[in-house]
Amino acid sequence: MRFMRVLVTGAAGFLGSHLTDRLLGEGHTVLGVDNLSTGDLGNIAHLKPDSRFSFEERDICQPFDPGKVDYVFNMASPASPPEYLKLAIETLRVGSVGTENTLEIAHKYGAGFLHASTSECYGDPLEHPQSESYWGNVNPVGPRSVYDEAKRYAESLTMAYYRYRNVNTHLVRIFNTYGPRLHPSDGRVISNFMMQALRNEPLTVYGDGKQTRSFCYAADLIEGILRLSRSDEHLPTNIGNPIEFTILECAEAVIEVTGSSSELKYEPLPQDDPMRRKPDITKAKQVLDWEPKVSLREGLQLSLEFFKSKL
Repeated sequence: MRFMRVLVTGAAGFLGSHLTDRLLGEGHTVLGVDNLSTGDLGNIAHLKPDSRFSFEERDICQPFDPGKVDYVFNMASPASPPEYLKLAIETLRVGSVGTENTLEIAHKYGAGFLHASTSECYGDPLEHPQSESYWGNVNPVGPRSVYDEAKRYAESLTMAYYRYRNVNTHLVRIFNTYGPRLHPSDGRVISNFMMQALRNEPLTVYGDGKQTRSFCYAADLIEGILRLSRSDEHLPTNIGNPIEFTILECAEAVIEVTGSSSELKYEPLPQDDPMRRKPDITKAKQVLDWEPKVSLREGLQLSLEFFKSKL
């Protein structure tokens, strides 16, 4: 393997920090940048002694030059509804201006580029499971549009740099992911349930709890992202776990793993919250020889000590 100098945006975030760990573990040199609007320096504090890692607090919506890099992983964006609804315009800007700035860096230095997109590009899907050929069912003016449309625009921009600027780009559509470093109060299903269960508080279920999600453990997702970044596949590729759970089944699994005495409380379903979410990973299996290995209960067990530490 050729050792590279890699730029990771959003490096102090949940997935950005796991990706940085993996790249350093392979022997690469990593420059991490993050404006810390949702990132946490605690996620990368263990990397301070590593001479191959450097970090800059930086907003990628401002043009910058990191020097010669061989690859750019663009992981920067608020990613949970409470975060991107609080930072609505910032989310739109990082998906548009920030993505263009990082694509310009890849273009300038002839670097590879991977953009972290999302299953939210499918909206509240009318096709199930969701394959990459599905164009989605997205409300372009609803509250969630600040995230959905930022990501959809970023995909279009990334493909334009591939087609017209000859940048070696890759697009990963990330489905629900969890694991250590998932912010305990970021409003996502697993973090909400884990923290409530560990406090023996009622688990908050929105709607009737019969809506579905497919949960991928972080280490599995990072493996898929790296395989995609080294492939010849330029169109969007789903990376996620195709095993589908209702929210009620997820709550049951969390209560079991934590040994909690929590019960359930029901709240109204947020606007445009998707009712079903399940990736078709046929392409990832065929092109990348990838599929997830960690089951939900196993992944929850692997995440337990992290969430306990955040009580």
